[in-house]
Amino acid sequence: HLIVGCGLSGSVIAERIANVWNENALIIEKREHIGGNCYDYVDDQTGIRMNKYGAHLFHTKDEGVWKYVQTFDKWTRWEHRVLSMVDGQFVPVPVNITTVNQVCGENIEDTEEMDAWLSAVQYKGPIENSEDMAVSRVGRVLYEKMFKPYTVKQWNKGPEELDPSVLARIPIRRDFDVRYFSDKYQALPAKGYTHFFERLLDNPRIQVQTGVDFFKYKLEHDLGQFKSIFYTGPIDQYFDGLKLESLEYRSIDFHIERFSDMNYFQPCSVVNYPETNVPFTRIVEYKHFLNQTSKHTVTVKETTNDHGDPYYPIPNKRNMELYECYRQMAVKEEKEKNVHFVGRLANYKYMNMDQAIRNALDLFDRINSKEEMN
Repeated sequence: HLIVGCGLSGSVIAERIANVWNENALIIEKREHIGGNCYDYVDDQTGIRMNKYGAHLFHTKDEGVWKYVQTFDKWTRWEHRVLSMVDGQFVPVPVNITTVNQVCGENIEDTEEMDAWLSAVQYKGPIENSEDMAVSRVGRVLYEKMFKPYTVKQWNKGPEELDPSVLARIPIRRDFDVRYFSDKYQALPAKGYTHFFERLLDNPRIQVQTGVDFFKYKLEHDLGQFKSIFYTGPIDQYFDGLKLESLEYRSIDFHIERFSDMNYFQPCSVVNYPETNVPFTRIVEYKHFLNQTSKHTVTVKETTNDHGDPYYPIPNKRNMELYECYRQMAVKEEKEKNVHFVGRLANYKYMNMDQAIRNALDLFDRINSKEEMN
């Protein structure tokens, strides 16, 4: 079996093939390392473990996924906190009572008062786009100050141009809870994500080749030698020769700064900067994660673009209609050539880590059921 891409989706599929089917899996990966966007490393100047492609926080309500990841490595409880710099002050994200009091000048004291305030400000009309969605959740003032400018910087599109799903992910707290996620399980791998991937792929039946581009590989090798192919890259790239338009993706530039003899640069691991006069979307300070110790610290400013490695599918009307054409071609490819499309880029859908794992496990189980029936 050939797996294209060594991120979460590809690695989970390879692990299942090796451990459930007891068959061989070859993973080819374009980058020079395993782990996809989850890849982390220890910075040689500060000794701080950091993610190369932006902060990755594992959280899930899915008991099966939680049990699955624990099979391979030790995880440490970590409750993520995020602040946002609004009007010159740090305010909690998700929106909670403190956020409303600070940004809107209110004096709310309990959940009952918060519910009344939300009910008074929330948009009650039909929801056709992400602007409607956001205002239906947090009201106009918080939307204009915290979510609209951030979304424009992140996506290079106004919320009114984006599918409601983009800002449906805005969490709200009706109390003083400052945790970013409310899921039952929130954790980081104790020895880092790269170590977790090493354990996940630790089977003699799994072979990994990094620095290998699938499109060059298929020109030089007979893909007919593989029982099946699992493709985790951008779906439009796979069908590149068919002259359909390309799908749109957003990418991220990471600007690393090191500070000698500084304990912390900011009060928590992630601070958002929604205001348009600041070029970056957020600053991540990895030293906070799992309370790492170092005499120094390092920060990463993130700015988004539309030309780098594809990270985020852009769910607007044009892209969703175009993706549907690609999806139908993928269904045909699966029937005719046993090629399966799996993961955020291949399914053109934003997924959290637990959703990507669940998506891959479910795909494998569906194929496994068909194999058993045959």
